[in-house]
Amino acid sequence: MLIKSRLIFLALAAGLNMSAMADEAAVKKAIEAKLGGSVSSVTKTSYLGLYEVYIDGQIVYTDEKISVLVVGGLVDGKTMKNVTNERLQKLSAIKFSDLPLALAVKQVRGDGKRAFATFEDPNCGYCKRLAKDMAKLDNVTIYTFLYPILSPDSLEKSNQIWCAPDKAKAWNDWMIDGKAPNGKSDCDTAAVRKSVELGRKLSINGTPTIFFADGERIPGAVPVTRIEQKLAQTSTR
Repeated sequence: MLIKSRLIFLALAAGLNMSAMADEAAVKKAIEAKLGGSVSSVTKTSYLGLYEVYIDGQIVYTDEKISVLVVGGLVDGKTMKNVTNERLQKLSAIKFSDLPLALAVKQVRGDGKRAFATFEDPNCGYCKRLAKDMAKLDNVTIYTFLYPILSPDSLEKSNQIWCAPDKAKAWNDWMIDGKAPNGKSDCDTAAVRKSVELGRKLSINGTPTIFFADGERIPGAVPVTRIEQKLAQTSTR
């Protein structure tokens, strides 16, 4: 009798799971048809019967009939935690070791033991502010992927920086001191093109975007104290 009860329970659980998967698949198909993007995942939440839809690097919420689309942060009323931010942090994380670091401008300071990567546009004001703040960091290795998405001039400057004899110096001269790069742009600049392709694949929609060694992604020019805090956390793991 006990074995029979367990079998019934497992059958019911399997049925519910298959039903949930079917609902999520239907939501995925409907959202892609409505919004035209590529949905990475659909997950049923515990909030008001809503589904979490991760699409093009963003989270939207909807019901099973797609009768409403909720865009913005979802906050748990009991804990007051921003559920959307926590989920985005998890969903947008990467495997740091998968980054093609040879495509990046590399800077080593001190022992270089603490590593992180950034995607930046040379004409991005927030990136320039970040560069000045990061100049205060020591014992780090910074990999900067040139990500010229703001203007044609961004691409020209990125190519000149990549073609400079000292890429890191050319980058800092421009971003920190405002000294325009004078490197030729007729060298092999495939790395810049591949960096743009990589950024798009990772759904990077703005600069700067930072990736830490544990794979966490942080968009925007965060304070250097936040970077130091994160580097301390990842270096102790």
